[in-house]
Amino acid sequence: MSKDSDLAENQLTDSASSKDELARSAALAYYVQGQTMEAIRRRMGVSRSTVSRLLSYARKQGIVTISVQPSNMPHTRLERQLQDRFGIKVHIVEMPADTTHHRVLENVSKIAAQILGQMIHDGEVIGIAWGNTTTEMAAYITPKDVENVTLVQLNGAASTETSGIAHAGGLLAQIAGKFKANIVQFPVPTFFDNPETKEAVWREGAVRRVLNWQEKCTLAVFSVGALLAEIPSHVYAAGYLSRSELNKLALNKVVGDVCTVLLRPDGSWKDISLNRRATGPTPDQLRNIPRRLCVVAGKAKAQSLLGALNAKVMTDLICDKALAERVWQLAKSQDSK
Repeated sequence: MSKDSDLAENQLTDSASSKDELARSAALAYYVQGQTMEAIRRRMGVSRSTVSRLLSYARKQGIVTISVQPSNMPHTRLERQLQDRFGIKVHIVEMPADTTHHRVLENVSKIAAQILGQMIHDGEVIGIAWGNTTTEMAAYITPKDVENVTLVQLNGAASTETSGIAHAGGLLAQIAGKFKANIVQFPVPTFFDNPETKEAVWREGAVRRVLNWQEKCTLAVFSVGALLAEIPSHVYAAGYLSRSELNKLALNKVVGDVCTVLLRPDGSWKDISLNRRATGPTPDQLRNIPRRLCVVAGKAKAQSLLGALNAKVMTDLICDKALAERVWQLAKSQDSK
């Protein structure tokens, strides 16, 4: 390798600003001018693998953003069926039937991250419900130049075993970094030990401030939890509920939750006693938010997604095809009863 080539290669590790400039130069040549990677390699005096790394870095840092604008029109018959049945926008992510669950989650999250970025504008107040899916999605969000954006935590994260800061706080910080957003955290348990305590805490000024922010949300982002799934929903697998409580939920035909508010497949939730102790917004409260993006992966979540659809908690749904097919079958079965 020449001295010039050595110099260019060393610039990749000298400083972030140098790497940004090299990545921007490579991206302009490749994406705008249509040059080949070989031509860029020769001009920059680096290896072909370095050009590839620079282009990857440019995408990751938001120097380059690649997007496909979503349409308001459904693209497939299944999307149309679900859209007409539930009155929402549906985006189905197609992939081979033998795709592993981890890859399904990854692909759905990538599409969701892209669509979320397109939904966010200046002055947005975004409610975020923590969980496995929203955490996965956050990893694929690309930076966007927007102003005066605020992220609001929708559901408490603490339990007797954890403060919740690691997952909820980390999730909010990761997304905030992409939009230069302010963060409003919700320092309460996921579930209170008794409803009377919740009612008392809800009157406290510090908590009241967060609840007021939640009421200002213009966009909510959440998934659905499931009692049974390929990757267990965090709220059921991390000690937030006791074994006896989980057994009672199963006996009460509860299949999952939205923002930790528990649901049955028919969308009912008000008479589930544990919901009096839950800290997330109820379906009634969620429906006050103009746009509500629900991201779900894995057909094991079909029952809980059907419950969320019947509860009318979302305006936009992103999910994989296998899950969508299963939900449609369940919805038809409900309609025939």
